[in-house]
Amino acid sequence: MNINWYPGHMTKARRMIEDSLKQVDMAVEILDARIPLSSRNPDIAPMLAKANRPGLIVLNKSDLADPSENEKWLERYRKSGVAAILFNAKQTGAKANAELINAVKKAFAEKTEKNAARGMVGRPIKIMVLGIPNAGKSTVINSLCGSKRAKAEDRPGVTRGKQWISTDGLDILDTPGILWPKIEDRSSAEKLAVTGAIRDEILDSEELAVRLLGILRSCGYAPLIKARYKITDDLPESDTDLLLLIGKKRGFVVSGGEIDTERAAAVLLDEFRGGKIGRITLDRSEQ
Repeated sequence: MNINWYPGHMTKARRMIEDSLKQVDMAVEILDARIPLSSRNPDIAPMLAKANRPGLIVLNKSDLADPSENEKWLERYRKSGVAAILFNAKQTGAKANAELINAVKKAFAEKTEKNAARGMVGRPIKIMVLGIPNAGKSTVINSLCGSKRAKAEDRPGVTRGKQWISTDGLDILDTPGILWPKIEDRSSAEKLAVTGAIRDEILDSEELAVRLLGILRSCGYAPLIKARYKITDDLPESDTDLLLLIGKKRGFVVSGGEIDTERAAAVLLDEFRGGKIGRITLDRSEQ
């Protein structure tokens, strides 16, 4: 599968982000907890280092990810000295928001103490929210604010410009999601595609669904596939045959007895993204 999606607006967005880093105190990078490795834009860390800005990683969509892998990823970050927390942006309530706000303040604590020593007390912390398309940046901001202040939809490329939003001692800069110009790692590209970070319109849905089945099997989630699609026998060896079987199980049979694989692929991708197959992590912590 040849995946290369870098619309022109992303070049403009990247330049805007680099310039705007001078205006903020720190960055909050939103990753997809199902693919913490693949959803981390390799261009962002060098930007932060160049601007000398601290960062916090937020593993969003943690409710869709494998719970055991969530904890392993947190431990991996902890050992690397990286500040990180789990988050579910769709979970509303003071407790979830307080955890994120406290994590931001903790990551910025050293700078806050220096500001206090200089008499700069009570100034809001200016944070930039970064991430790839569809990682949930705007949803995280809306969760923090307790209202729909940032435009958010379950598809990539909704936020195009920057917007400032203030809440609870924070000035938050929402930014467009950016990928990197050339996704060289095939596995990462496929995982970005199956989780919805790349527009479906430019991809072959059947080929993508077949690749998803292969990834799920390699990660040990075959039992979840069998349970979801009521498959009692051993799974077919071929992922293409498995997609056909899923279509048959769902009754997607067209004239002549053929299976509507396009419909089967659409359902498989939709149910994976919605967490209906189960809580799944495609990037393993030991990678």
